[in-house]
Amino acid sequence: MTASPDSDALAQRLETLGLPRGSYIVRPHDRLRKVIAQRMTESARDIPHFPLTMEIGLDALLAARADHNAAEGAAKLSVNDLVVKASALALGDVPEANVSYVPEGMLQHAHADVAVAVAVKGGLMTPIVRAAETKPVATIAAELRDLADRAQRFRLQPDEYSGGSFTVSNLGMFGIASFGSILNPPQAAILSVGAARRRPVLRDGKLVEESFMAVTLTCDHRALDGATGARWLQAFRALIETPVRVFA
Repeated sequence: MTASPDSDALAQRLETLGLPRGSYIVRPHDRLRKVIAQRMTESARDIPHFPLTMEIGLDALLAARADHNAAEGAAKLSVNDLVVKASALALGDVPEANVSYVPEGMLQHAHADVAVAVAVKGGLMTPIVRAAETKPVATIAAELRDLADRAQRFRLQPDEYSGGSFTVSNLGMFGIASFGSILNPPQAAILSVGAARRRPVLRDGKLVEESFMAVTLTCDHRALDGATGARWLQAFRALIETPVRVFA
């Protein structure tokens, strides 16, 4: 245990929980972990969360991405880049979902300012792609690479990770099938993206194998009702399954 004025009191308290001295070490929380703990506790305690989960076909998006990435001189795109662009477009299609609740009224955001969860040493940061609905997906991809790199080196400016109107959190690269997230205030929604998985589907009387991903939209029930969240997910699914606008 690291030395501190209350280390003995802490040890005594942990002993009452069945953790004897010498069975652990105490690593003091750094500033980032303290901020995350405070904000997530407040969010989970004070905001009425509800989740909506939908399964979305990926074959068309993956095929279009492969064609794009194979083109000479094309900027390489990740699935997450495309998810961010589709999220922004869906917020434009369903502007009722691009809001934030404050006691004085509902904030209707002028743009889809999409934050993206990035794992950093000791925690998580959420750099923001501003007005993502207005940007080509290649521009979004370049911004995300720069933001993620600087986030991991703790070189972001406060206005690059504060605010935003929506968050995307993708754990698909870790093989997580589906999950739900805690809201990132003052945002009213966060999209949790799971891994692509192939499964058999019956199409025109034939059994074929297709790729799907599960996404969960966690909503602030003060700002969004279930029907609004469902309409946003329908708009998002349409953009992923028929991705012409995502690549435009």
